[in-house]
Amino acid sequence: MAKAISSRPGESEHESDLYADKSDDSEDDINISHSKLNGPAYSEHNQKKDNHKKSSPVGVKSVDNVVENVQNGSAVAKVDRYGFIGGKEFTNPDEERRLPIEVLRKRELKWLDMFQNWEKWMSKRFKKVKERCRKGIPPSIRSRAWQYLCGSKYLMEHNPGKFDEYLQAPGDHKCIDDIKKDLHRQFPLHEMFMARGGYGQEDLFRLLKAYTVHNPADGYCQAQAPIAAVLLMHMPAEEAFWCFVSICEKYLPGYYSPGLEAVQVDGDVLFGLLKRSNPPIYKHLKKHKVEPILYMTEWFMCVYSRTLPWASVLRVWDMFLCEGVKVVFRVGMVLVRLSLGSQEHLTSSPGMYETLEKIRHLPADIDESFIVRESLRLNISERDMEREHQKQIQRRKLAKEKPRKDSGKSKKKS
Repeated sequence: MAKAISSRPGESEHESDLYADKSDDSEDDINISHSKLNGPAYSEHNQKKDNHKKSSPVGVKSVDNVVENVQNGSAVAKVDRYGFIGGKEFTNPDEERRLPIEVLRKRELKWLDMFQNWEKWMSKRFKKVKERCRKGIPPSIRSRAWQYLCGSKYLMEHNPGKFDEYLQAPGDHKCIDDIKKDLHRQFPLHEMFMARGGYGQEDLFRLLKAYTVHNPADGYCQAQAPIAAVLLMHMPAEEAFWCFVSICEKYLPGYYSPGLEAVQVDGDVLFGLLKRSNPPIYKHLKKHKVEPILYMTEWFMCVYSRTLPWASVLRVWDMFLCEGVKVVFRVGMVLVRLSLGSQEHLTSSPGMYETLEKIRHLPADIDESFIVRESLRLNISERDMEREHQKQIQRRKLAKEKPRKDSGKSKKKS
């Protein structure tokens, strides 16, 4: 879809050209049930993945034990500055790099100044806004900045009382049941979501349920829950809801619709961009039938919130909410190159399963500065992305028309 490649919602064509210069069983991989995703390759990989999980000592029980020990006082939780007490998202305070307080204060003042004249900055000095997002938004104002960047502040101001109205509506029973089943899976080692039925899970339920009323055509998709949880870590439920609406409908339109065609198209676009930027990796993936949908679905649909170290997740989201989904493509290309970018990596991945394992099990210490720097260094412009997108749309269109033409020819012969 064109919007998936285009610039940040509301960004002018001129500004969009500047861009060329986001495991344990308690957080299982997003499991999207859809016939187009259930081919032989997908089934074979999932069978091997299930076998691997059965032999893994880490699971739901181990996470529940950690949470229970903290809650009953038998263990003391060491909470990082993001609210995690453990898990792959936990950031060791002794190892993380932090900006000098003087630098942080200067950046905060610059952002506060931008908030005072936001429309002017976005219309006349967007390049500077983008530059400041790429440097990382100061934590103290990240919530407010995200709302300004994605336009949710405007949405909330122009829809007073709508969120409460959605909450009062009965909603779809199936969607509500599905949401309830997923609540405990969202960042169970974050202090906000640890307690079953606690305030974090309650707000998560309210947000996701409200969206199914707001957009009954799409309803609820499992991949939406991590997106909602990240937002709730930064802002109250109503503010998070309108950010969520903006992400689902402006940044990733069609991603959570039945059929997931938009995600599949963008997977093909990513594959085409890899062919252009890194032919050896593309040939390796092609040879071993590693379809993009096998590894990029969770990356794109959850905007890396279940993939990267937490500091990197936030830096990716800072850029994503400013510049749009092209950031997601660039980060995806960086991660594939990180996994398979050397001859040694390719040689040690002789088949589909080994290749997927390498892509899916990224280094735990990926530095956020590395992700940002490498994504901006890629020799792929927005025009290249748009061209590849149009190519994939046309290819799918022809593939759909071919059976009709063949059917017409057979009828004439008969």
